[in-house]
Amino acid sequence: MKKLILIFWVICSLLSCKKDVDPVALSQSLTPYKAVSGDPMALGLAGYAKVLCSAVYVSGREVDEAKINTGYFLMPDDYSEEIIVTLDSFDQSITLSLGNTLVKKAKYYGDQGCIICRNNQDTLNFSPKEISSSLAPSGSMSWPMGDNIDDGTDSDLSSGIIEKALDAAFSPGEGLTAAVVIVKDGKIIGERYMTGIDKNTQLESWSMGKSLTATLTGRMIHMGYYGLDDKALFDEWSNTEDPRSEISVRDLLQMSSGLKFSSHHDPGKDMRSEALDHFYIYTGAIDAFDFSINRPLEFEVGRVGRYRNCDPLSLGKLIRDHLEADGQEYLSFPQRALFDKIGIRKQVMETDPYGNFLLTGYDYGTARNWARLGMLYLQDGVWNGERLLPEGFVDFVSSVAESWEEPVYGGQFWVNKRGDFPIPTNSYLMMGAGGQRTIIIPDYNMVIVRMGHFRGAETGGESLNNALRIISDVMGDK
Repeated sequence: MKKLILIFWVICSLLSCKKDVDPVALSQSLTPYKAVSGDPMALGLAGYAKVLCSAVYVSGREVDEAKINTGYFLMPDDYSEEIIVTLDSFDQSITLSLGNTLVKKAKYYGDQGCIICRNNQDTLNFSPKEISSSLAPSGSMSWPMGDNIDDGTDSDLSSGIIEKALDAAFSPGEGLTAAVVIVKDGKIIGERYMTGIDKNTQLESWSMGKSLTATLTGRMIHMGYYGLDDKALFDEWSNTEDPRSEISVRDLLQMSSGLKFSSHHDPGKDMRSEALDHFYIYTGAIDAFDFSINRPLEFEVGRVGRYRNCDPLSLGKLIRDHLEADGQEYLSFPQRALFDKIGIRKQVMETDPYGNFLLTGYDYGTARNWARLGMLYLQDGVWNGERLLPEGFVDFVSSVAESWEEPVYGGQFWVNKRGDFPIPTNSYLMMGAGGQRTIIIPDYNMVIVRMGHFRGAETGGESLNNALRIISDVMGDK
């Protein structure tokens, strides 16, 4: 059947009628969309086990606290009291049980964090790798390459204003704000943590990892592996008769590939009543890269912006494919090519059972790590005189993607063109579920990081905006 469709496409091209062929229909004929199969309850329980595993073994939180405040959204609230949590400190795993038959397990694998155990067995399709930094201990170096802070920092903001903003960010306690770091002119001028959290705590970061994917993509482009407008990115997309061959790196960064990837953002979709592509990559213990690129089009390439996990995961596969083709070690690439260069000694980037980074949401970093990443963008992709991102890349990711109906998205970064945040409209953000924010404010030469536990997201977001207003009221007069 596929050969017949391709023959028809070629004949149409020769007869100048190719323009009449619907690329979306052709794509869905060549690669029929297959809805995810699986029990939403079982998938949700698996994801819940993974998130709790990470909360305990990556972030160092108490399991009872994490069960209430993190990962709960993957299961209906009605079942929360019925879920039994078994923590195995020796095995470094967590098992969740619901009733007599539904059991899911996740296990800690060191620097690759926690991974769902397929069939509750300790089996992986890759060998976990210890990731080490080439940097000297952080206590031996000054910020930002280290953690020593100059207490005598001068700033346009008085210590009283900074304290007032921090108070606002942490009030009320129901906001579950875990960390706030304020950087101005490259120096930390404000910092506060929830009890039990400190500057070394690897916190749930969720979709801020998409901006990390953009950063690694920028590194790959600067290192000459591919370009922003390269197309035919994978063997599966390489046939020129396949409309997906038109998807470029630019399209993927702008969430404009057009790939069909069911999500809870779609009308009538509910993650608790059906298995959705968006969450399946988190809960299904599958090869998330392979799953993502083998979707047909839903929209014409580059025409419609949609928040879909398939686009950043496709970028992740592109990174891995090129590195491994070049004989480079994939799992340690972010540390040696990016983190070591900007003072980050540890960032936990979790994988699926096939060793693919799940930077759409399974990533953990300290508030200071995210502040450093924000500084890299504030400095136009240059660090200590070395250009790490291509010229123009920062402008690209922070500019509105034309394919989006509303001016809210750039290149794996959110933009503030509508003024949703009480800061200048040229500000842009790394944003993750649960209220994770790395806010880049060029007009103030400032980066503000806010991280928190998922259940407090709504209240914590209001608290953050209150803090931003306090800062903007002062900075707007400078």
